[in-house]
This record gives sequence, structure tokens and C-alpha cells, in this order.
Amino acid sequence: MDYTQTLWLFFLLVFGIIIVPGMDMIYVLASALAGGRKAGFTATAGMMAGGTVHSLYGTLGTGILVAYAPRLFLPLVIAGAIYMMWIGLSLARGTITVGTVDGAGPTTLLTTFRRAVTTCLLNPKAYLFVIAVYPQFLKPVYGPILAQGLVLGLMTVTVQGGVYGAVALAGDRARHLLTARPAMTIWIGRAAGALLIVAAALTLIHGVTSAT
Repeated sequence: MDYTQTLWLFFLLVFGIIIVPGMDMIYVLASALAGGRKAGFTATAGMMAGGTVHSLYGTLGTGILVAYAPRLFLPLVIAGAIYMMWIGLSLARGTITVGTVDGAGPTTLLTTFRRAVTTCLLNPKAYLFVIAVYPQFLKPVYGPILAQGLVLGLMTVTVQGGVYGAVALAGDRARHLLTARPAMTIWIGRAAGALLIVAAALTLIHGVTSAT
């Protein structure tokens, strides 16, 4: 698997995680409902800022691991791939729905941005994602770890901007679609779960074969 294929695999994983409705997406949606398109885009920017922080510590943590504990690298790759497969299985077997969004009163754009950053940084799924996934994609053979981390970070925030920006732009229509048609949201979650399982399995195979 070359570097381009690795980036495509990372894109599939990131997209599969972000597209599934969660507290980040719900906050962006609530902001758009309360303050319109501008508030929704401000919340999206806050989520992207939070994603930048997640990418930074994911890159630094992987760099330290490669430099000082290389023997732990393969076990972490295997554990991370298994964890992502478990997440995918949970999504595929689950019934994800989005309920009514309440408590979104008028706020300033600065407050909206601050709350979006906080929401993203307090999201435990994001921490687990970078810990489990980044070591699988940051390889010394591809060049400097920091440069690779910059690429992965840009990909992450770009996907966040595209997905959450679309949610903000849709506004009331997006909320109505997700709350009035829970079956659609369930199938989105199941499709994303299947996508995660396949991508994680490919990553696991690549990690094991590369180390042998």
C-alpha cells in the first residue's frame, strides 16, 4: 500500500466517523437553528479548530511513540484497528437516531465559536479516534512524522468543514429530515459502520504485513 492509498484509507475512516450524527453535528445544527447560517458556520469553524487540536496531539503522540517506544507501535496499530472494527460493528448493529434539539437560545458568534471548540475537545470519541488511528497512518517510511500529521490534520478539518458546513447550510431542513425520518439516520449509521469495519480490516492487514 503506497502513501496515496494510505491517505484514501484515512479519508474513508475520518469521513465515516464525522458523517455519523453525534454531539458535534447536533451542536452545529442547533446553532444554525438558533442563529441562522452565520451561527452555523461559526460553530463549524469551532469544530474545525477543535479538530486541529486533536490532530496535533495525535501527531505528537505518534512521533514520541516511534522515537522512544517502537516495540509498542505494532501492538497499538493492532489494538487500534480492532477498536475501530468494534466501533463499526456497534454502528452497524445499532439504531442511531437524532432527537429534538432544544435549549439553543440566541448567543453571540464568539460564544457560539467557544462552545463549539469546547464541545469538540470534550468529545471522547475524538480522543479515542486519534489515539487508535493516527499511529496506523503516520509511518517513518513516508517521511517526517510532523509533515504527515499536517496532511492528516488538513484532511480532518476539511472533512469537518464539508460535513458540518452542509449541516449548517441545510438548517431547519436538515433538522426536520433527521428528526422526522429516524429510519434514514439509522441506515446512515449502519452504512458508516460497515465502512469502518472494511477500512479497519484493511489497515490491520497492512500493519501486520508491514511489520513482518
